[in-house]
Amino acid sequence: MTNIRDLAKMAGVSVTTVSRVLNNHPYVKEEKRKAVLDAIKQSNYQPNINAVHLSMGKTFLVGVMVPSIDHPYFASLIKGISHEALTHNYNLVLFQTNYKEERELDALQMLKQKQIDALIICSRASSWPLIEEFLPYGPIVLCEDTRGKKVSSTFVDHYQTFIYALEYLIQNGHRKVGYSIGRKTGTNSKFREMAYKDFLKKNHLPFDPAYVFDNCLYFEDGERVVDTIASMDDPPSALLVTNDDVAAGIVTCARNRQISIPNDLALIGFNNQPIAKIMDITTIEIPLVEIGRKLFLQGIAENQEISYQEIPVRLIKRGTI
Repeated sequence: MTNIRDLAKMAGVSVTTVSRVLNNHPYVKEEKRKAVLDAIKQSNYQPNINAVHLSMGKTFLVGVMVPSIDHPYFASLIKGISHEALTHNYNLVLFQTNYKEERELDALQMLKQKQIDALIICSRASSWPLIEEFLPYGPIVLCEDTRGKKVSSTFVDHYQTFIYALEYLIQNGHRKVGYSIGRKTGTNSKFREMAYKDFLKKNHLPFDPAYVFDNCLYFEDGERVVDTIASMDDPPSALLVTNDDVAAGIVTCARNRQISIPNDLALIGFNNQPIAKIMDITTIEIPLVEIGRKLFLQGIAENQEISYQEIPVRLIKRGTI
């Protein structure tokens, strides 16, 4: 393959002159520029992109860590991230981790080895001390509240959002309120649990662990929730469902079981996915695409100053309350 020295020999110029032409340097005599361009055309020269990136100190690759790419929540985040990546001429390296710490470590190691310019962590299983170990090696941005930590984030205040939704339910006469989550161990889930318990305490309501439904990620998980509620002697009258797909599954299964929504069971979903609009589900709108955009911009910011961007949410009132 033709290299820069071959071009210099063909054009009868120095290697420095060829380098200047390749990098669009303004101070090159026109006849020399033309000679180099002719040599490039004759030899069908293609620059070594890795060498170009090395000289610039960038790979123009950004890593995105997600547990699953087929879940609507993470698909929306990726959509926002990819839009900004395209605008800024970056490519993405997706790490589907399934919440396996060894897969998350692979992504962190790529940052350490300078194979990616930044890493966006949309959700994680790894402990904070592990993440902290890799902060010196490049920008890491998280989709969770990192205020007080030396890492940038774009996030929703899940504690206040849960309180907001719970108070709306109690204003509508519901005192037996439960909720569903994807996993209990997540950072956002811990804020939701804290909000739920604080809400119960404030309103002098008992905590019933049976009202908390774990591992609710997909439409079919809604059937499991309805089956459990139907077998309870004292079921909840309302649920916060932290996923519109699960909420849609609950609505569908409840109708099949002649459980009236919202009369027997009221619902608030989360994220305002298209299925929530189609099925008339009251939901908390979280602008996931916009969050994805902001996460990317934080990752490639030139100054790399630590920033925390809280994203507001809003309640979309529909037919399940």
